[in-house]
Amino acid sequence: MTTATGGTSAAVQIAETGGPEMMHLVQRRDPVAGEGEVTVAVAAAGVNFIDTYHRSGLYELP
Repeated sequence: MTTATGGTSAAVQIAETGGPEMMHLVQRRDPVAGEGEVTVAVAAAGVNFIDTYHRSGLYELP
């Protein structure tokens, strides 16, 4: 059974490396779970110190 939420969620998007000014609040469509999948509502998420390195371009993801 697949159900669509039809809503949107706020997300912080980093399109390019740089300082905090590269972080932009955007609206994203809520994902739709496919067969054998679930979606989970997230009220808050933490930011790790290494995330600031990645944003500034000092640390590349593998």
